[in-house]
Amino acid sequence: MVDPNTPVVVAARRTPIAPKGGALARLTAAELAAPVVRACVDEVVAEVGDVVLGNCVGPGGNVARVAALAAGLDVSVPGMTVDRQCGSGLAAIITAAEAIRAGDGRLRIAGGVESCSTAPVRIAAGVAYDRAPFAPPGHPDPDMVRAAQDLAVLDGIDRDRQDAYAARSHRRAVLTRSRGGFDAELVPLAGVTTDAGPRERVPTMLDRFPPLFPDIGGTLTAGNSCRDSDGAAAVALAPAGAGLAVVATATVGCDPALPGLGPVPAVERVLATAGVTLADVAAIEIVEAFAGQVLAVLTRLGLGDEDERVCADGGALALGHPYGASGAVSVVRLFSRLVRSGAPAGTLGLATAAIGGGLGVAALFEVVR
Repeated sequence: MVDPNTPVVVAARRTPIAPKGGALARLTAAELAAPVVRACVDEVVAEVGDVVLGNCVGPGGNVARVAALAAGLDVSVPGMTVDRQCGSGLAAIITAAEAIRAGDGRLRIAGGVESCSTAPVRIAAGVAYDRAPFAPPGHPDPDMVRAAQDLAVLDGIDRDRQDAYAARSHRRAVLTRSRGGFDAELVPLAGVTTDAGPRERVPTMLDRFPPLFPDIGGTLTAGNSCRDSDGAAAVALAPAGAGLAVVATATVGCDPALPGLGPVPAVERVLATAGVTLADVAAIEIVEAFAGQVLAVLTRLGLGDEDERVCADGGALALGHPYGASGAVSVVRLFSRLVRSGAPAGTLGLATAAIGGGLGVAALFEVVR
């Protein structure tokens, strides 16, 4: 029997995902988020206690509050925006779950959103810059692309292996899309009804992509890395109910020089907290920012490159990576893979993401009927 204060994901929806500059490029972050917030509210008739959304690159301010009002929620419903970089969407869900576990029985809407297309130009002292620092002076502060290349070198993950994993992601996502496996989770907007990716021809073209770091014999390419994307995802969390119960969560720090390894200690802590092993988990979603980074994590967790449980319908390598939303997209995917597919009560699912600056976030879920 589920404890009455156990947070349960009872609805889960997302927008289609489009690349930066693509079909969703004219929509702001709040405009992307509002439809999925509304869709989750409409599925569950209950008082909404808060809207918590992750967001990374703009536009600043409280995107969650703006999205809540744009979704037509009452002015009494507050909003909070969370920034844990690429783990923001999952961190927002964890934050909302904690409030319910603490005894607040009102519904929470949580997830994430990113509009890379409308992100503002950042300027300091009159000089434009690409990103805020992940770490202070005196600590390593690589961007995630270079950090993924360094991790591939450290682990000896060659290009063929990375390309093979990227091809796997595209093939699986193409198959899922062809059978309508994404349809129930999608909220169409701006005339867009389906993801821009996956791309059916990519697996046959991966060997044509030039390396991103040719001067050091790099193995990362645009083909085995994700695309910066626009999109939003949200879930409704309630105390008890049928759906995905939040069993255990973890947010950890790791070496900022190798932020891609963050999921490893996060997953290990979640499993230890729940008293289970990966062998007990039926479905695993990891934010596929870079094939090399995912492979390094899988190896350290004792999982094979072709483990059927990992991103079984493809992941961010095929669909795209709307930074602040991707962790929430992982939970929406688990909801489809387990709840919508009719998995029996007690089935476990795991979502995890690496985070710039050296962090990892993970959450373990259990199907409740």
